[in-house]
Amino acid sequence: MTRVFDDTTRRKIAELCAGFPRAAAELATPALKRAAVVIALTDSEAGEGTAFLLTRRAEGLRSHSAQWALPGGRCDAGETGMQAALRELHEELGLELTEREVLGMLDDYPTRSGYLITPVVVWAGPGVSIVPNPAEVAYVHRVGLDEIEREDAFSFTSIPESTRRVVRFRLGGGHIHAPTAALIYQFSELLAGRYTRVAELEQPVFAWR
Repeated sequence: MTRVFDDTTRRKIAELCAGFPRAAAELATPALKRAAVVIALTDSEAGEGTAFLLTRRAEGLRSHSAQWALPGGRCDAGETGMQAALRELHEELGLELTEREVLGMLDDYPTRSGYLITPVVVWAGPGVSIVPNPAEVAYVHRVGLDEIEREDAFSFTSIPESTRRVVRFRLGGGHIHAPTAALIYQFSELLAGRYTRVAELEQPVFAWR
């Protein structure tokens, strides 16, 4: 199903976000470093539907280089997750949005590499001018919401190192794994009107570092 990029779609997603019973960080996780990512909604490459922005991280980055990720990064001292998400969106892609464009937030997700990620959903608007920061971003892809709403968009597997299920998002001929896949999966479930928790979904071993 193609979701037309218009004000009706914006209102519907905003209503879903407003009704989402977000599971915020628990007090038992003070050792995790705070981070935030953005699910930035804009028009698709074909200009017909709604999409979100996914980046390929630059190869020169010290951690998780060349991996697919949502725009985002570590929170600075004193920043909220929302503030950090908007700042990172500007620093990585040149998009300067305000809290007025924020539609809502999803569950905080703890990673094996020591972060607690806050996902922030924003309405970036149509025809946005994206200027990737080459020090952080190698490539930007617009993923149509119809791609994450397919029945076969997500799959689950297991690894010997954990009893938890590993979630994968199929994109093109490959897979994107958690934590990014877990956050996209929860957003796809929200679009379907389901409140699905993802904190227990596992990441592949290469993402544990």
